[in-house]
Amino acid sequence: MKKPKWVIDKERARRAGASETVWLFGLHAVRDALLNPRREALRLVVTRNAADRLGSALAHGPEAEVRDPRRFDVPLDAGSVHQGAALEVRPLDWGGVEEVCAPAPDEAPVLVLLDRVTDPHNVGAVLRSAEVFGARAVIAPARHSAPETGALAKAASGALERQPYLRVRNLADEMLRLRDLGYALVGLVGEADADLGDVLPSGPVAIALGAEGPGLREKTRETCGCLARIRAAGEFGSLNVSNAAAVALYAASRRRAD
Repeated sequence: MKKPKWVIDKERARRAGASETVWLFGLHAVRDALLNPRREALRLVVTRNAADRLGSALAHGPEAEVRDPRRFDVPLDAGSVHQGAALEVRPLDWGGVEEVCAPAPDEAPVLVLLDRVTDPHNVGAVLRSAEVFGARAVIAPARHSAPETGALAKAASGALERQPYLRVRNLADEMLRLRDLGYALVGLVGEADADLGDVLPSGPVAIALGAEGPGLREKTRETCGCLARIRAAGEFGSLNVSNAAAVALYAASRRRAD
């Protein structure tokens, strides 16, 4: 039997609405999202134990729907470690690159540019490091990069709520705009001759990292002002992208301290 048009329209509207929201899960991710005034929370589902652990944070969100742990009926991927807490939210809107990243006089902000890094766990870890070391923002292309998801938010352990994660139409174009704003563009590649610590400028800097395997794309490399490597103690061995970002951010923070 063919469905009536109004039923089809309603189902399409529901699917469209679902695509515009994100389900966050895990106690840290849910708590920090509830406490983030920038975050629009729509639906909160918790177990009794999770509600007790979230405590006063519950007052900042929608009325909690308490579920039995065996009947936790929210649309999460199989295997998601939700810890009894899930929150449906609208994606964050941090604003445009120039709005977020334009440096004030005498400022030396640091940006992380992720070139097609699609693993949400890596991006979440980068966001944590970016927050710890005071980066202004993490920037990635809108396509072929990890979107804002529950898995990314859980890996970020709350940093997604505080660290701007800007996804742009064209990374190379945004790099040129950053250069016009006064940023030095440094690309991290393993085969570079220069060491990162030797090329970091005293002013604003954007550090570009590529996905494991392919690394930085050719266009991204060409747009960088210089290429550098993280010096290794031995001939072999390499860091994954999130660890490389942490080392690079630490080096940039030491530059400011020195």
